[in-house]
Amino acid sequence: MTYCVAVKCETGLVFLSDSRTNAGVDQVGTFRKMHVFEVPGERVMVLLTAGNLGISQSIASGLRAHMAKPGERSLASAPNMFSAAKAVGDAVRRTYQRDAESLKTFDIEFNVSFIFGGQVKGEEPRLFHIYAAGNFVEATAETPYFQLGESKYGKPILDRVIGTGLSLDEVAKCCLISMDSTMKSNLSVGLPLDLLCYERDSLRVTRHKLIDGKDAYFASIRERWAQQLRKVFNELPAPGYWS
Repeated sequence: MTYCVAVKCETGLVFLSDSRTNAGVDQVGTFRKMHVFEVPGERVMVLLTAGNLGISQSIASGLRAHMAKPGERSLASAPNMFSAAKAVGDAVRRTYQRDAESLKTFDIEFNVSFIFGGQVKGEEPRLFHIYAAGNFVEATAETPYFQLGESKYGKPILDRVIGTGLSLDEVAKCCLISMDSTMKSNLSVGLPLDLLCYERDSLRVTRHKLIDGKDAYFASIRERWAQQLRKVFNELPAPGYWS
């Protein structure tokens, strides 16, 4: 299982992913699920992956390989983020056409999904959710975030906090609390975490952090969040239905 979340806000984009893979209780591994595609000063794109690890890594590796081929349609030459999202969707469909039948013979489902976002010079930052069929939807003011994987535990805090006027740091803090809630309730989601905060119009990656079990800030907000939740719970009145 996995958990990834990305948020579009007025000041940029925030991406957060865990790195745990689980194919059974005795087959737990660590693989990073965030892939960064950058041409400094011209474009920044981030891909978060979920689903079958072999499929998602194949697609991400193919996209990276195409970045290095001048003249070939790729994330490096896409004129805007919509075209780049379409290129990712096309890569998903090509992989399906190549691998789906052979996977089916081993009873393996073609299961993969992505969050893809970033900015190309000359347009606004944009964020997309790309499905296994290669189709996608774009984040809007009404739906400014997307989740992948084990989403239900981390969704309530996002729904309560994410809104207008938040800074990148505030959005990142909310995403980290969302991740903590997921990790608390599902052991198949775990450290280390990839956190990337992209500042609008910077067109380069300047804030990318790998968070492991020794990270003091993440340990601190996990503990303080738990303490404050217990404090607020204790301060709430008991049900008065039977008094």
